[in-house]
Amino acid sequence: MKQEQFLNVVSAEEAHRIFNEAVRPQPLGEEQVPLTESLGRVLSRNIISTIDVPFFDRSNVDGFALRAQDTFGAEESAPLFLNLTDEIIHTAVAPQVEVREGMATGIATGGVIPRGADAVLMVEYTTPRDGGIMVYRSIVPGAAISFAGTDIGSGETVLQRRTRLTSRETGVLAAIGRADIPVFRRPRVAILSTGDEIIPPGEQMKLGDIYDSNGTIIADAVTEIGCEPVRLGIVKDDVNKLKAVLAKALKCDFVLLSGGTSKGAGDLNYIVVADLGAPGILVHGVALKPGKPLCLAMIGDTPLAILPGFPTSAVFTYHEFIAPVLRIMAGFGEERRGSLPAKMPMRVNSEKGRTEFLLVNLVEGEGGYSAYPMGKGSGSVTSFSKADGFIAIDRNSEIVEEGELVQVTLIGRELSPADLIVIGSQCVGVDYLLSLMSDEGWHVKFIPVGSQGGLAAAMRQECDVAGLHLLDEKTGVYNAPFLDDSLELVKGYGRKQGLLFRPGDVRFEGKQPREAMAAVLADRECLMINRNRGSGTRVLVDQLLAGAKPQGFHAEAKSHNAVAAAVHQGRVDWGVAIENVARPLELGFIPLVDEEYDFVLPKNRINRGAVQAFRALLEREETRKGLVELGMSVGAQQ
Repeated sequence: MKQEQFLNVVSAEEAHRIFNEAVRPQPLGEEQVPLTESLGRVLSRNIISTIDVPFFDRSNVDGFALRAQDTFGAEESAPLFLNLTDEIIHTAVAPQVEVREGMATGIATGGVIPRGADAVLMVEYTTPRDGGIMVYRSIVPGAAISFAGTDIGSGETVLQRRTRLTSRETGVLAAIGRADIPVFRRPRVAILSTGDEIIPPGEQMKLGDIYDSNGTIIADAVTEIGCEPVRLGIVKDDVNKLKAVLAKALKCDFVLLSGGTSKGAGDLNYIVVADLGAPGILVHGVALKPGKPLCLAMIGDTPLAILPGFPTSAVFTYHEFIAPVLRIMAGFGEERRGSLPAKMPMRVNSEKGRTEFLLVNLVEGEGGYSAYPMGKGSGSVTSFSKADGFIAIDRNSEIVEEGELVQVTLIGRELSPADLIVIGSQCVGVDYLLSLMSDEGWHVKFIPVGSQGGLAAAMRQECDVAGLHLLDEKTGVYNAPFLDDSLELVKGYGRKQGLLFRPGDVRFEGKQPREAMAAVLADRECLMINRNRGSGTRVLVDQLLAGAKPQGFHAEAKSHNAVAAAVHQGRVDWGVAIENVARPLELGFIPLVDEEYDFVLPKNRINRGAVQAFRALLEREETRKGLVELGMSVGAQQ
């Protein structure tokens, strides 16, 4: 039988353009699934905690809840005596008695810390004595306590949309009490292999037969990117049988066939697909090696692809043309493939006119990596599984010279490190910005260590971006005076810091900051919660108090959300935090300062792709509008 030629071989770039313009991929919609069925699914919304984790100030040991200052000076040779309250706090019991000076309350591990107590002394360092205890050790405020909201604060974005859920994320969802999870609907992908020579694994092999590896490879690859494979098995080279199976396949969201796409005897797939309906075949033949016989089509609203029969060709074309479309349909952002430079240890010839993907093994030496070609051809089943990555040889190149530097695209994107590491002060504005970065497909990591910690990390070149709000008292300027020549300042947004209190508290209601502070310092029963040392807010608190240390001064919260939670639940009476965390809890707010939250970039990282993407994100009008909706000020509003 005479073999037909491809009608119109196009470049890989043109094939991408034609197919993507026809499909216009987007997520298929949202659904709610039980937490028990959410593993592996992709979040369709940001997950914001509605509770604090821990939910309350919790004892980490069996012992006595007390005021740490009452233990100062206690030692084995000179113990101190404390009276016991009438209460013993077991787990799941709400305390009723406030711990005052010179008092202690028995408490079990996991028990709720009573009002007035700021530390727990282990029972091992006490002995009972006449209705009280003898204390043999001094402890510091916060000892043996897990404060509410120190792990997760109410209102905190704990997971970003487009995150694929692993056991780590489902554990977080369980910890905040989420039973129903919003996820993108999984695309259903019909998969069938064709050819008289194809048999399923398990059948007796005879001369001329080929086990169907493509069906398994593609089905599992589809599953790996959050789609649901619909396995339709093997179809022999029979037009009527193929039409019947394709009629069922087209009820899915995407159809993938392998084999039967060349123009030789027995290759029927492209003929049958051409008769299925408009718009029909879009591309048949790509200037690509391996993968020239690739066929791309649209039948009504359903994308369809016929992958080459050879395994390496099928896998390459799947990952190059099909997986990016399915990822978007499944709710992921665009894939950012990891890559690294390497030298070719030998000369490689390529066929001019076709983009060639060459699988390589990486070997590390003193001068960096070398990329050794696998060289097993498009029919190899093992090449892709054993390769470290691949290089793309341009269609206009015929030779890659020995010693030439090439860029290796790594196989196994999930093993690469984060694209963007942000360290610094915690803020809902940062949560918002990193969520947008995640939407664009960047893998981001945020480590909240406070403004001073972020600045130090940037100076040590340990992060890509540091977020800070540090005021220089001498100049009245935020952030810029603290930078050295290795750093660059990128303006962020403005936000309000102030005193948080419960509405109706006469010590704060309707008062200016100085009046409120006078009331605080005059009332020894008025409890505060401080911020962690190293944070920009702690600097503000220290300036506000001017050396005074009211009750609760030594208890430190690690986030704005934790401060708001402590005030809202009545565990303390006041604290300093941003206005954004006060609003949802309907707390009172006395403004202290309009501060500038900016970003610092180590100059030696500025040219990284993710850093450039972050800078571009800050400049967009829609980003600015989103920050304003969160209560921030940008541009002229700052």
